[in-house]
Amino acid sequence: MKIEPLAIQGAWLCKSDINSDNRGFLVEWFKESSISRIVGHEFSIKQGNISKSSKGVLRGIHYSLSPEGQEKWITCVSGSVLDLIIDLRETSSTYKEWIQIPLKAGDGKAILIGNGLGHAILSLEDNTIVSYLLTSEYAPNYEFSINPLDPDLRINWPKIDLILSTRDRFAPLLKDITGKR
Repeated sequence: MKIEPLAIQGAWLCKSDINSDNRGFLVEWFKESSISRIVGHEFSIKQGNISKSSKGVLRGIHYSLSPEGQEKWITCVSGSVLDLIIDLRETSSTYKEWIQIPLKAGDGKAILIGNGLGHAILSLEDNTIVSYLLTSEYAPNYEFSINPLDPDLRINWPKIDLILSTRDRFAPLLKDITGKR
């Protein structure tokens, strides 16, 4: 497994070898010891989620203020997505900067997202399935959203019909929560 840092501190792209033959393929997509070595502490899984989305479904921008922090390990197991990571740490030199990473089933890639970063996923195909591993359990009182269409963020979403939940469509703009988190 190769883990390389992305342009936002606390985010990494992970590439696993794909072992394939006439039966299909095998990817070692998660290895706690490799991740812990990179982040400098144990990546202790507390919850795992799977989402299935139609083309155009945009989930996020979500972030957690869980007291124990929340890191995420994300991979696409069917279809393809555009994964977005945004720095929400007001004291960071990359505050409000974002990066997009394409993930496709079978590409051997995963994303590691550290504490303080926002996350969104745009499904690029019908029947897209994404798997998430989290270091803290879902706790509604600590889970928040920022509107993924916030004009100040200037996110370059592909020109497709976007499908958003009510929560995400009416989430606050970043400027409305800055200094309040």
